[in-house]
Amino acid sequence: MLRTALRNLLAHKARLLMTVLAVCLGVAFVSGTLVFADSTAEAHRAAASKNFAHIAVTVTAKESPSRGPADQQAGVLDDALARKLADVPGVAAVRPSADGSAALNAADGTPLRVKAGANLAAAYVPGKDGKDSRYPLVKGRAPTNGEELAVDRGTATAGHLRIGDTVTLATDGPVMTKRLVGIVSTKDTRVTAGGTLALFDKATGQRLFASPGHYTGIDLSAAPGTDQSELSRRVTAVLPADRAEATTGAAQAGRQAVLVDTLTRGYEKLPMVFAGVSLFIGSFLIINTFTMLVARRTREIALLRAIGATRRQVARSVLLEALLVGLVASAAGFLLGLGIASVLPGLLSTGGNTLPHGSLVIGPRSIVAALGVGVGVTVLAAWLPARRAAKIAPVEAMRTAEQPSASRSRTRGAAGLVLLVVGAGRLISLTGAKDASEENLQSAMLGCAVLVAALIVLAPLLAAPVIRLTGRLTGRFGLTGHLARENALRDPRRTAATAATLMISTALVAGLAVIGNSTGQALDRQAAAGLGADYVISSHTTTTGVDPAAVRRVAGTAGVRTATAVTDSTLFIGGGVRDISGVDPDTVGAVMKLDFTSGSVKDLGPGRIALSSTLARENGVTTGGRVNAHMGPGQEFTQYTVVGVYKDNPIAHDALGARAEVTTNSFKPGSVQRILVRTDAGTVSKTTENRLRTAVGNSPLLKVQDRKQLVREAAGTMAGLLNVMYGMLAIGVVIGALGIVNTMAMSVAERTREIGVLRAVGMDRAGIRRMIRLESVTVAAFGTLLGLAGGLFGAWAVGSLANGAMEQYSLVLPWGTLLLVCLLSLAIGAVAAAVPARRAAALSPLEAVAEA
Repeated sequence: MLRTALRNLLAHKARLLMTVLAVCLGVAFVSGTLVFADSTAEAHRAAASKNFAHIAVTVTAKESPSRGPADQQAGVLDDALARKLADVPGVAAVRPSADGSAALNAADGTPLRVKAGANLAAAYVPGKDGKDSRYPLVKGRAPTNGEELAVDRGTATAGHLRIGDTVTLATDGPVMTKRLVGIVSTKDTRVTAGGTLALFDKATGQRLFASPGHYTGIDLSAAPGTDQSELSRRVTAVLPADRAEATTGAAQAGRQAVLVDTLTRGYEKLPMVFAGVSLFIGSFLIINTFTMLVARRTREIALLRAIGATRRQVARSVLLEALLVGLVASAAGFLLGLGIASVLPGLLSTGGNTLPHGSLVIGPRSIVAALGVGVGVTVLAAWLPARRAAKIAPVEAMRTAEQPSASRSRTRGAAGLVLLVVGAGRLISLTGAKDASEENLQSAMLGCAVLVAALIVLAPLLAAPVIRLTGRLTGRFGLTGHLARENALRDPRRTAATAATLMISTALVAGLAVIGNSTGQALDRQAAAGLGADYVISSHTTTTGVDPAAVRRVAGTAGVRTATAVTDSTLFIGGGVRDISGVDPDTVGAVMKLDFTSGSVKDLGPGRIALSSTLARENGVTTGGRVNAHMGPGQEFTQYTVVGVYKDNPIAHDALGARAEVTTNSFKPGSVQRILVRTDAGTVSKTTENRLRTAVGNSPLLKVQDRKQLVREAAGTMAGLLNVMYGMLAIGVVIGALGIVNTMAMSVAERTREIGVLRAVGMDRAGIRRMIRLESVTVAAFGTLLGLAGGLFGAWAVGSLANGAMEQYSLVLPWGTLLLVCLLSLAIGAVAAAVPARRAAALSPLEAVAEA
């Protein structure tokens, strides 16, 4: 049986090539992602180790509930402590540091790589040689006064900054301008992974990030032969108790590597998603291929059974073929995965997010995963055909083809209907929930998965009615169209298995495209319904706000009718935490479209708030009622009077309060988070936007957005998800095309004599090619129609949950995208049939008819 399996494998190597390619794609994504993850993690660790290579111990202020961080640093980390640490045995050098964050503008005035936790700033602290070893100079010189600045090489390149340019930047407050005098290099992985670095002179860094004469940290290098842990213990012994702490350089390198790895870990998920989809879709190609091989070798298997082969031996023979195919595909996929791993850093290092480069790390988990996934999926997919082969009786050597039994069709139909009822029932039950909670979303995803499974099970039974319906179109091509339809109906199970790949990918893309389009338009309507302002000025990060003085400058800008400051804070109410917006009751009506069901915004004041409809309903309160709540941190609960209830409004958040009160109780008293701007003409233009940017000092920390930009930002997550889905469609297209090529090639081989007869009775080569192509297009159309039906139904059910989060949500079909998906699927069917059609047309009539 082993020799038989090897002989069959070699005899059908061309037909199994498509299966190998399908498995190879999945294995390549899995192994490539794992190698990429291991290599990137090692590169992060190596980069962090280099960054802290000359740091044995770092001294920082210790957290204390009774003192703020600035007070700790001002009272502890100074030059006196630095001199004291220099006398500790084993300390070779002491280098104080004053670190913080700063965002910069590029040369054209646009914010440069504004990213929380990645816009680093520090004081350039020269040593005895006049240089700061952490930041080797590449060009120019170090900053020496408060008017000068240095940046890293990556920041200068990204921002098109040159020595002598005036750079606009901000730390956490007013905008500053500095003259660029130097460009440095750095090994800090936070910067090399997509951040920026700004360097000030020592005095300026202390003033901005600590206090004059004080530091945020003190780095110590060790004398040769000194252990870091031992040095840390010696340093701790001389530090002020409960005021400062010592951390080894190795520990810092590890923490930084973990931090950067966490920030970039999302890059690993995308290839893994593609791997899962390709393997899932590819499994149908494997099942179909082995099923067709078993059906084609029915006589051969029956003859083996007649001469003494047991059922177990027959099954093992088929599984052995699958094992060998899986091994070949795994090996090829692993090699392809190495190529994917080598190019992924370059592909994912976009938009300023640069991943560290290093040699590929091929760990045992990558090799095991490649073999396990490739062999496991192939053998598992071949298990059903192997069982079917084992059931072939010796008497079936006299039959020409396997015919599906009626009982099997009834069992399939019953199972499919059960799955359909369960999946559709779960989705329909959620349409009344109107609640996009995590639990409901998980339930919806499970319902969609069951629905897809039901379509896969029912596909062979649905093939006949659907193909007869679409056959009216192919019938317009005359006899070749009629033959194509009948050929597709000849084996509904094979047709369904071939169409399954396109069905799954079409369902994914159609469903997400509908939800994405509906969400985008809902966000647009929501912004139009809730925002009366033409522009919103806000911060790029949640830790900084808008300079309160900028509100007056914006209000005085030419073309501005109204400019209202909004302070956002937290409201602790009903055992939960919600967002509250502090507004000016007299001007908020001009910039927010508030629809009060009761009460009025004019009644806001001390001790008086307004609630959104959802929040009021959750707390069982109406206008005139009282709620127990408090604003901001560290406050005590008090009674607030509800002076109004308004329809949910994302611009107004969950509650409204008088800005004077909200500002006093916010995390940063006196802060402003947003400025809502209404222009005289009620229109937006680039000129007005530039004027507003000038009014806020062209601060790189701030965004000036019109309504369309706000909607685009809000829909960013969905847009990214759609891009992933389109990537999945591409995978499904490739594997679907492989499946169609494989099926049509084997179908042509099975129908050699039939094609010979058609050629003998007068059908020309063009007619043969047209018949094969139309059959392939019919199969593709069947899978596309099922996929569209499942995707649209799932989008309708899941979209109802979004209606609970967005009142303006309604189902809007993206007709252009859906039409493009349909045309693309039909084109795949036509292109995939090109080679089998050419082979069929090339058959000699006499040789084909004479084939035994």
